[in-house]
Parts: sequence; C-alpha cells; structure tokens
Amino acid sequence: MDLFEHSSDAVASDKKDSVALDAPLAERMRPRTVTEFIGQPKLMAPGAPLRREIETDSVRSLIFWGPPGSGKTTLARLIATDTHGRFAHFSAVTSGIKEVKDILAQAARARTRNGSRTYVFIDEIHRFNKAQQDAFLPFVERGDIALIGATTENPSFEVNAALLSRVRVYQLDRLTPEDLSRILDEALTDRERGLGKLTVTIDVAARDFLISAADGDARRLLTLLEAAVADVKRESPQDALTLEATRLREIHLKGVTLYDKAGEEHFNIISALHKTLRGGDPDAGLYWLARMIAAGEDPLYIIRRLMRFASEDIGLADPDALRLAIAVRDSYHFLGSPEGELAIAQLVVYLACAPKSNSVYKAWKLAEALVDEHGSLPTPLGIRNAPTRLMKDFGYGRDYKYAHDYEGAITEQEYFPDKLAGTRLYHPTPVGDEQPLADYITWYLDIRGKLKSTNAEATKRTKPA
Repeated sequence: MDLFEHSSDAVASDKKDSVALDAPLAERMRPRTVTEFIGQPKLMAPGAPLRREIETDSVRSLIFWGPPGSGKTTLARLIATDTHGRFAHFSAVTSGIKEVKDILAQAARARTRNGSRTYVFIDEIHRFNKAQQDAFLPFVERGDIALIGATTENPSFEVNAALLSRVRVYQLDRLTPEDLSRILDEALTDRERGLGKLTVTIDVAARDFLISAADGDARRLLTLLEAAVADVKRESPQDALTLEATRLREIHLKGVTLYDKAGEEHFNIISALHKTLRGGDPDAGLYWLARMIAAGEDPLYIIRRLMRFASEDIGLADPDALRLAIAVRDSYHFLGSPEGELAIAQLVVYLACAPKSNSVYKAWKLAEALVDEHGSLPTPLGIRNAPTRLMKDFGYGRDYKYAHDYEGAITEQEYFPDKLAGTRLYHPTPVGDEQPLADYITWYLDIRGKLKSTNAEATKRTKPA
C-alpha cells in the first residue's frame, strides 16, 4: 500500500509538474528545482548552508522562520524533490493532530520496511500547541521522519523547547525588490506555467507599484499580477494587454483576492488589528476591522479574537473590557450584519482606549511553565480533601487553617506544594482597576510575612530544650 494514497494533502516528490494549469499563478510559478529558486542567498546561493545540505542529501529536521511569501513552502517541496524523498504537507490551521499522527506512524513503518525517507511539512507549526508539538518528538529523535516546520512567528516563543532543540532553524528574509523583479519577469515570460502566451505590457510606474505593493511577498506579487491581468482581460478579451499603475492601484485597494480567510493574509490582518489595539490606536483599529469585514471575514471570529484581547492585553486593568466583549457577542447574535457590525466597532474603540495590562497573561504563562517543569507535585496534606476517616488518619486536611476564623481571612498557611513554597506568579501593574489589586497583594504579602515570622518565633519559644 502506498504510504500516502489515502491522503489528498500528500505529494510524491517525483511529480514535479503536477500543478493544475488552472491553479493560481503563484502556485503554478513555484520553482521546480533548486536552480530555479529566487532569493534567500544566505541559504541558497551556491555553497550556502542549506544549498549544500540539499545537494549532499544531508537535510535533517528543520524549521523555516520567515515572513509570508518568502519561500518556506517552496523550499520544503524542493528539499523533498531534490533528495528523492516523500512529502506530506499539513497545515496546523486545518489539519488535526490525529491526522498528522497517522502519517507519522506510517512513515515510521515505511522507514523500517524499505528505508524510504519521509518529509513531513507542517505549515504554521506555531498554531499547534506545545502538547501537540510533543507528538513529533519520538519520530524526529529516531529519524523516522525529517520534520520541516514553517512559521511566521519567533520559534523561541512559539515552538516547544524540546522540539526546538532537535531541529535547525533557518531564518528567511523578506524578498528584495530585485528578487521580486526577477520573479515578475519569470511569470510574464514563462509560456508553460506563467503568462508568456499573452503579450502583457507593463510600464515602469506599474512595475514599480507591483513590486512596492508586494512588500517582499512573492505570493502577493503574483496574486496582484494575476488579478490585474484578469481584470484587464475582461474588458479587452485579447492576448495583447497593457497594465497601468492607475488600474493596479484600484485593484490593490479593492483587495482583490489579497485576503484569504484560510491563508496567511488572514492572520496578518487579525495580527495587525491586535497589535493596533495593544498600541492604543482606535482609528487604525477601525481601519483593520473594516478591512476584515469588507473581505468577508466571519464577524464572530473577530469578536472571539477581541475577547481574547480583552483578557490578554487589558485583563484586570479594566474588567469591563471582557464584559463588553461578551455583550457585543450577544448583540451580534441578535442583530446580525450589518447592524451588529457597529457593536463590534464600538468594542474596537473601547479596547484601544482601555488601560492595558498583561500581568494575568504573564502569570498564567508562568503557571503553565511551572507545571511543565515540575510535573505533578504532591498536594500539601493540610489542603487536601478529607471526606473519609481513613483519609483523615493519613493526615489529609490536618492543620488546615480555616481562613474565616482569622483576622482579615489571612493565615500563614502555604497553598503551594512544598517545593514551590513562596512562588510569585501574578505581579499586578499600578494601572486602572488593577491598582487596588496591587495594593491588596502588597498588604497580603506583608500580613503573611508577619504571621510567618510570629509563628516561627513562637515555635522557637515553645521548642523543648
């Protein structure tokens, strides 16, 4: 049975010309060999590190980190093609970890059976959580697969440290104007995969605009070019076409096919909205919201992300932010579009103007890290549940101090496992509604410190000689 015959996402590396002729231009123009690849000279120029690894068939598991359209997916495919390996392509956005595990298991069996090499490419690998990323570890360690991850986010923060220590990270740069100019020429002249069968004339201004609007992204360049050619061809259905800068600007401003709800631009725009609100700019926040609504984004997806923002970036500095987000969700459910979109706009403005604090977010990350590092530490006996006589005999609940019996409902009782006693995770900021919480923490720690000191002194006095 063929390793991949059940999977529509998997591609055998020897099928170089399998791209359909009606596929998007950006897909058709993917380089088929290492020598066709344009850009990333630090990695792919003759004698460069990755180029040497490909040419000597010594590629091991790696992660490509770089901006959209810089060649991450293309390089992954070229590695499989040029080293005669098998290639399975998954997206962390649309693929489940169970589906990936099935392929990993089959790859391990294939390696044992006939020594065949499998490249498992995970696009946007940072969207798998840390526990899901752990699934790759044994297969990477044994060499059952060569994992190739792609991410636009810093792997130091988004990829499991255990996995990161077992792969090489290659950073890709945004493509230069010279790179984009070469890619544009290839698309205009290639008669088999590109637009070479047409006579497309582009003046200097139009060419400069195309390259500028692409902003280092080859996919964006080719998508805009294809949209412009299709637009002109609708008006003048002939093989000789002229692209002008004015027309290109109109198409670009309309966002024709430049926003893909399932692709990277989707995440670029929501990222722009998130970072704009974090920076406190309500005007730019409304702009990015309008961009998403105009492109047909699901408003409930936007609200969901804004709810997350209310907890991550505002938190307890303004608890009303989350309450308003929930109210906007309910409002949109009741009103629908377009009336409900005004409620979303109201939320965007409020979130931008609200006081900001990520102290709860940081505290939660520290708590997760403690659990990852220390595992299941035993619960202190004093705060264990003791519903039966046997459990009480074993010390469950012994010496528990019922807080309400003490002044201020504060005791010196330790609530952490012994190994973590005294750990601080939450550090409130003196911002907005978080200021009273900061005052409480200071008071709480002071009282506990005095109680512990007093208790220790009393223990000394009562300790027998």
